[in-house]
Order: sequence, then structure tokens, then C-alpha cells
Amino acid sequence: MTDGDRLGLDEIMARLEGDELDWQPFHPGVDIVPLWGDPQGASSALLRYAAGGRVPRHQHQDVEEIRILRGSQRDEQGVYPAGSHVFNPAGSIHSVESAEGCVALLIWRKPNSCLER
Repeated sequence: MTDGDRLGLDEIMARLEGDELDWQPFHPGVDIVPLWGDPQGASSALLRYAAGGRVPRHQHQDVEEIRILRGSQRDEQGVYPAGSHVFNPAGSIHSVESAEGCVALLIWRKPNSCLER
């Protein structure tokens, strides 16, 4: 997708259902589809976790919001099923995993800093 694409959540879900997205490797067991933005600034993306997929411990440099579209994920604060809206404030640190697999829509103002690989 490009910065010129303006997708509503219904269009994102339709593309997700139709398997029309260009998933790219992000971390072992986790794929990404960038939706819009600047790699050094505000951006959004879809993350798809395979069952057991994990994003290592990282720190948020600014606010990040997550909407769980399918499945569930968990971090040190709890478990978030489909429909959850997760807010990670600037400075927060966590790792994320999904036992069953999930798809999440992420929106952030600045990229995260990885603290482990």
C-alpha cells in the first residue's frame, strides 16, 4: 500500500479476508504490511502473528495505538482479544506474543527502539 491509499477499516478487513495483502517478514513468526507513513516518523501497519509469534522487548518513543482485528495477543499488562484497543504511552516497555495467532492494526508517532532480538 502507499501513502496515496486511504483505507477505511472495512476496506482493510475486506483485503484481509480476501488475502490481498503483501505480507513481509518482520520478526520470526510475525509479518507486516506497512499501510502509510514515514519510516522515521508517524506510520501505520498491520502485523500478523502466527501461533506462538513474538515481537521482542521494545520501548515506545512516542504513543502507539493498537486495534486487535483477529485472534488475541498478550504483553506484560494482559491479554487483548479481537476488538481490543490498546494504548502504549511514550516510554513504555514490553514484548508482545500471540499463542493462537492474531492480526493487529498499529498506529505510532515514532518508531520503537528494540531492546532485544
